[in-house]
Amino acid sequence: MKNKLILGCFITALTIGFFVVAAAKDKKDKKGSVMSDKVVKTDAEWKKILNPEQYEVLREKGTERPFTGKYYKSKEKGKYVCAACGLELFLSDGKFDSGCGWPSFSQPADPKHVASREDNSFGMHRVEVYCPRCGGHLGHVFEDGPAPTGLRYCINSASLKFIPDEAKKK
Repeated sequence: MKNKLILGCFITALTIGFFVVAAAKDKKDKKGSVMSDKVVKTDAEWKKILNPEQYEVLREKGTERPFTGKYYKSKEKGKYVCAACGLELFLSDGKFDSGCGWPSFSQPADPKHVASREDNSFGMHRVEVYCPRCGGHLGHVFEDGPAPTGLRYCINSASLKFIPDEAKKK
């Protein structure tokens, strides 16, 4: 009788373990499906859909001259999306005039929509920000922005496309 009870408990534990592992694998697969949303193109394909300035900024980590970008002075209400893949990056509510010469934002529209990595190019230590969907270079983030985040996302206009609020369109 005791052996049957132990065997029953063992089988129950094994069954529960199987379902826990299956559920964890299912979660991992669902999380992995987000990765399948990545946009991957060859250089030739990017050159077909981006203009030369966008290609230089987004694909070659270039930068536009300060005070020249299309969205530098824009005060329109709406959202800014990645010019390469359309991922929503920033909202106009977070845009501010930092005086740096590029559009500046205090925070992304969604923290998962802007990725960052160290950038030690040109003998400087900075933090590059890029689109996590297509890998396009956006600009840099600095810790001298306004409250509440204290961050300044300094973004190239060439890496953005502006979509006005619906109310404005009507």
